[in-house]
Amino acid sequence: MVDFILAGPNTPFAVALGLMIAIALAEGVGTLMGLGLSSMIDSLLPEVDLPDVDLPDMDAPDFDAEITGGALPGDLETVAAGTEVTGPAGQGIFSQILGWLCFGRVPALIILVIFLTGFGLAGYVLQSLVQSVTGFLLPGILASAGAFAGALPFTRVTALGLSKVMPKDESDAVSRQTFVGKPAVIVQGNAKAGLPAQARLKDASGQSHYLLVEPDVDGEELEQGTDIIIVRQKGPHFTAIRNTNATLTGASD
Repeated sequence: MVDFILAGPNTPFAVALGLMIAIALAEGVGTLMGLGLSSMIDSLLPEVDLPDVDLPDMDAPDFDAEITGGALPGDLETVAAGTEVTGPAGQGIFSQILGWLCFGRVPALIILVIFLTGFGLAGYVLQSLVQSVTGFLLPGILASAGAFAGALPFTRVTALGLSKVMPKDESDAVSRQTFVGKPAVIVQGNAKAGLPAQARLKDASGQSHYLLVEPDVDGEELEQGTDIIIVRQKGPHFTAIRNTNATLTGASD
């Protein structure tokens, strides 16, 4: 059995299952150390197609922000003036593939673990069947192609099943573009320029959203526990300023 598992043509499947175990261990250690590995990966991915969700108006109340120099950042002025804020370009084929695989409904790290598991198991099952019939193993590249084809539907079906039973209080169904101008709180790490921290934002329906933020003011550091206002979207993450408006303090709790 060990010889079969570690056989040369089966190396891709052994690596996949080994990587799956390593990711699971890394996520467990990261959780104990307060590092949101899964949330960080989700924040780096583009938005994907999700079912439309009707939510109540989530416009933030008016507020006065104190910033050195007395001026609001350009993007926040736009929000305060009621001008529509536009985000990244529309969905591409890559985003559609991610959507088909249920990214956005299930954490990316879980989907990756499912795929690696499906790939590894499908490869071993395929090689076992071939060996029982012919007495030989398929070349690694051919077996990997077959395992990949089997792992994709396995990943989709499994992720769809998980999406139906996972808690819905931390949903990404709301477009990330609507986060601009909303209050949030730093929940993990200290945000610096080039070193984002994790923030939690609650929409009007009470659902929590986790995103990576950097300070919008040069040289500023936003410590864990700081109340902030999301200013603009910057690629896969956001920039923010301190929330100095008393009426919004605690709005993200």
